[in-house]
Amino acid sequence: MSEDSAPGPEESPPAPRAGSREVWKKGGRLLSVLLAVNVLLLACTLVSGGAFNKVAVYDTDVFALLTTMMLLASLWILFYLFRTVRCPDAVPYRDAHAGPIWLRGGLVLFGICTLVMDVFKTGYYSSFFECQSAIKILHPLTQAVFVIVQTYFLWVSAKDCIHVHLDLTRCGLMFTLTTNLAIWMAAVVDESVHQTHSYDSSHSNTSHLRLAPDPERAGSSVGGDCSCNTAICQIFQQGYFYLYPFNIEYSLFASTMLYVMWKNVGRLLASSTHGHGHTPSQISLFRETFFAGPILGLMLFVVGLAVFIIYEVQVSGEGSRPEQALVIYYSFNIICLGLMTLVSLSGSVIYRFDRRAMDHHKNPTRTLDVALLMGAALGQYAISYYSIVAVVVGTPRDLLGGLNLAHALLMIAQHTFQNVFIIESLHRGPPGAESHDTTPKESCHGLTFANADALHTLPACPPTPRLVGTSHGLTFANIDALHTLPACPPTPRLVGTNPGGPQEAVAIILAPRSHWRRRCLKDMSLFLLLCNVILWIMPAFGARPHFSNTVEVDFYGYSLWAAIVNICLPFGIFYRMHAVSSLLEVYVLS
Repeated sequence: MSEDSAPGPEESPPAPRAGSREVWKKGGRLLSVLLAVNVLLLACTLVSGGAFNKVAVYDTDVFALLTTMMLLASLWILFYLFRTVRCPDAVPYRDAHAGPIWLRGGLVLFGICTLVMDVFKTGYYSSFFECQSAIKILHPLTQAVFVIVQTYFLWVSAKDCIHVHLDLTRCGLMFTLTTNLAIWMAAVVDESVHQTHSYDSSHSNTSHLRLAPDPERAGSSVGGDCSCNTAICQIFQQGYFYLYPFNIEYSLFASTMLYVMWKNVGRLLASSTHGHGHTPSQISLFRETFFAGPILGLMLFVVGLAVFIIYEVQVSGEGSRPEQALVIYYSFNIICLGLMTLVSLSGSVIYRFDRRAMDHHKNPTRTLDVALLMGAALGQYAISYYSIVAVVVGTPRDLLGGLNLAHALLMIAQHTFQNVFIIESLHRGPPGAESHDTTPKESCHGLTFANADALHTLPACPPTPRLVGTSHGLTFANIDALHTLPACPPTPRLVGTNPGGPQEAVAIILAPRSHWRRRCLKDMSLFLLLCNVILWIMPAFGARPHFSNTVEVDFYGYSLWAAIVNICLPFGIFYRMHAVSSLLEVYVLS
């Protein structure tokens, strides 16, 4: 059975006629998924077909489809917002796990950058308006409106468990999700074409892809010179290409939040939520670290920025020296990936001694996070294994080949151990939540010790005397048996029971031993977070050692290797940013 058919600990008891409801809920989900698959395949066909010179699909066709989809999605979002405002009972429950503040904050940040990109794009196409179709200017304007409407919608409604117009809501959410995926595909294809065009220009190759429509194919062309010759036009063109990574991440962030909303349609929640939340105290958020992780992470971040700048200058500048740039690039990545692997392994080892209970409550957000981490890592796995085969089987045995092989192996190890660390962290309960599977240990004669480990050092005591805790002290049920007690070590500290106290006693027992573990986990999370940010910046903003290093290009051929990289690398880039989001959650909840 699916996870929806069996209510979890935080689900309210089903209604008497919940059986037929459950069947129709699955039917409504199936209908919305079929709608999304068909629309996504249509968009994928046009977007991929428009990337090739020999396919008679124009930019205007792709822009027209995307503009239509964004307009329809915006209209549905406005209907949803209007309906929920007019009907207060439409959202009886809100999922505390969905749409955490850092995810919505990242969405707003990427949305602002996307709006700036739309301004640059509008300025670029307006520079030669007389020979361009109006749809090319209408598309970025429509996307700006769509981004504003969708960002507000997700900010206020990401936690909704709506209970009206269920099938219409499911279809609307899936259509909006598909619109974001279509925008993501179009941005990825456009950026990949731009990178391929840059590589062809520097290597004098004939590309099978295009950056802009050819004069003979431009169905909207009315003649005239459409080349970008003015300085302002070139600024707009370069500006919106450099802002593409933010647009890509915005679409993916929005897609994940929409999927969680889709899972929560019609969901029944208990009045009190279980599991950990997303609102830690200010003290635990900013003060409980050793600062070693953030400092080391910032150092690697700054060094990584310097390495990225050196790489871009030496590879794309005049008198380029790609071998030296690749040695510097691979050396930094090997050091960074090696440290990240060791830190992830250390975090997993610390969890072996963690006594916090595992959180097994139903949580669609966590389920999606785990699936995206595992799925997105496959892209980098594929590139790494292709590189390993090319280096091992290929003829040249030089320093660059050795660095490439070490980089590929460490990339696989780092993704694997980081996923293990993140997934285990997300399934841990909040600090102080001791596992219920282990019964609290009692000392001899019922004494409760603040140092639980000291119990193993105590001698065996007869079970006859029994302590009864009171608010004023300790009372022995058998006073005569006191003389038979063996001498116990003075290290353990007695904790008397009081009316206010089981939770406080647990905190006294757990806090001294787990405090250093929490600090280590927070430092590790911040270190991995900063490393993932710099490893996202490098490929997202144009670092392509896959093409600068000719080992794979010579082994597989340019066409096959370009297809592998252009398909798999976007997933690797997305993995880094999604890992940043997950590690921020791990840091907050540690």
